[in-house]
Amino acid sequence: MTSVPPIGPVDATRVPRFAGPATFARLPRTDEVTHTDVAVVGVPFDSGVSYRPGARFGPAHIRAASKLLRSYHPRLDVEPFAVQQVADAGDIAVNPFDIAEAITTIERASDELRDGGTKLITLGGDHTIALPLLRSLHRDHGPIAVLHFDAHLDTWDTYFGAPFTHGTPFRRASEEGLIDQEHCLHVGIRGPLYAPTDLTDDRVLGFQVIGTDDFQLDGLAAVIERMRARLGDAPVYVSVDIDVLDPAHAPGTGTPEAGGMTSRELLHCLRNLVGVNLVGADIVEVAPAYDHAEITGIAAAHVAFELISVLAKS
Repeated sequence: MTSVPPIGPVDATRVPRFAGPATFARLPRTDEVTHTDVAVVGVPFDSGVSYRPGARFGPAHIRAASKLLRSYHPRLDVEPFAVQQVADAGDIAVNPFDIAEAITTIERASDELRDGGTKLITLGGDHTIALPLLRSLHRDHGPIAVLHFDAHLDTWDTYFGAPFTHGTPFRRASEEGLIDQEHCLHVGIRGPLYAPTDLTDDRVLGFQVIGTDDFQLDGLAAVIERMRARLGDAPVYVSVDIDVLDPAHAPGTGTPEAGGMTSRELLHCLRNLVGVNLVGADIVEVAPAYDHAEITGIAAAHVAFELISVLAKS
């Protein structure tokens, strides 16, 4: 952590929450601070989606919803913006017409932003962006345990012959040797699959599965115990597809599935990552055109706050 006192969010007692900077949680920009422990960066890209488009507008929507965040996490007893310098790095500008070029751009930008030890909380965008972020992290950390919250496996091979889409990032990551196959886990999986081989292929790629039925049958505490046991002491990357939440809690997404987690369950799982070797995270698939009353944006903003708080507490 930096020895210089961190610059925190704009004081809500002096500047109304509906005013002030349009950064995440009204934090300073990275060019306004001398050092950044945690950078929140947007990737407004959704050229890899297979159904509803619109996640390119996710970063701005999450930032707008984050204006209501406050500075103290009572459950973890930490002020995450006071003990580490968190800043907004803006958006990575990527080519919306060339997925391969976009992936390269994201990977290079991640390398640059993480230079000096900064950890990234990335706001998507669609789930394609997880692959270049994992490529970047792998260079520093080796094989990474992916903790993947999602309704879907995202380990399919191709869509219409295309190898890089929002449904394929973790298959590519496994094939490229980026992930630690003994410690990866999907949480929140549900809904119909294409074939039984989807699950057998997924196991070969290195993932175990906790479905939403497990929350119902075994309870939240048992799920968290399984999650912690699977991760161990490996470097962990958390990838949160907002459609892991039930559409009642996150309607603004591209491929909604009934029967999902509640926002309370998701936040509770995340805050129980204190002590885990968290090396980075993303929150993806927020599509504001399908949101209402900022339900999805608010959920995503709180997911980011939980992850930032875990980094502060750890």
